[in-house]
Amino acid sequence: MSEVNFMNVTELGGEQVSNAQLSRFYQRYAWASAYCKGKDVLEVACGTGPGLGYLASLSKSLIAGDFSSEVLSVTKSHYGDRVKLIQFDAQSMPFPDSSFDVIILFEALYYIPDANRFFDECVRTLRPGGKLLMATANCSLFDFNPSPFSTKYFTVPELTTVLKSKGFSVEVFAGSPTSQEGLMGKGLRIVKKIAVSFNLIPGSMSGKRFLKRLVFGKLVTMPKELKASEISYVPPISIDKNVPDTLHQVIYFSATLVGKQ
Repeated sequence: MSEVNFMNVTELGGEQVSNAQLSRFYQRYAWASAYCKGKDVLEVACGTGPGLGYLASLSKSLIAGDFSSEVLSVTKSHYGDRVKLIQFDAQSMPFPDSSFDVIILFEALYYIPDANRFFDECVRTLRPGGKLLMATANCSLFDFNPSPFSTKYFTVPELTTVLKSKGFSVEVFAGSPTSQEGLMGKGLRIVKKIAVSFNLIPGSMSGKRFLKRLVFGKLVTMPKELKASEISYVPPISIDKNVPDTLHQVIYFSATLVGKQ
C-alpha cells in the first residue's frame, strides 16, 4: 500500500465537526468497551487516536497503530508514552501469532487495498475465541458517498460471508438511524444524493467542514481524546446479517474467531 496523504481524510483533534459526527465517535468506542475490559487489545488504523486513552483505561494492554506516519505523529504528540504506538500495514501486522484478545478497526476497512489479507492477519494474531470489532459507514444508503482513497465497501451480507469464510461467527448491529433525522434531515439527504450524483461533495476535510457549516450551522470541536464521562451511549440494535441495511448510517460487526485451534 503506497503512502497517501490520509491527513486529508482524517478527523483531527481541535478541528470542527458536526454534533452527529462527534456522537458517532463516542458511540463506537462505548460499544467496543464492553469487549475490551481486561483484554489484550489492538486498534488498527487508529488515526489520531481519540479513543485510545479510554480503551487503555479498560484493557489489560493496548497497542495501536496506523499506516500513515504523518497521522501517527499527531497521535504520538498527544499520548506520548501512555499508549504503545506503532506504524504498520494492516495487511502485514508486525505481531506474533495469537497476540490479542480483541482487534479493533473503525471506519477504515475500505482504505485497505486487500481486505482478505487483513482478515488473514486477524486470524493469525487473534487468540482462539478472540474478537474482531469493526464499525463502518453503510454503503447501502441511497445517498452514500465513498471516501477519497477508498478501495472497497462491503454490504452487510457481503462482509458477513467473507468473515464466515475466515472462521468467524458474526453478529451485526446498526446505529445512527436515519428515521430519527426528521423532515429537515431527510431533505438534506436528498440534497446530498444530488450532490453525490454530480460529484459536488468535497474530498478534503477542510472542504467538508465548509459544507457542514452551510448545512448544520454551528459546529463543535473534535477533542484530541474522548472522555468516558462525556459518553452518552445508545447501544446499536441487532440487525439481519443476510440483508443489506438501508436504515442506519453506521454498521457494527462483532466477529468471534471460532475456526482456530
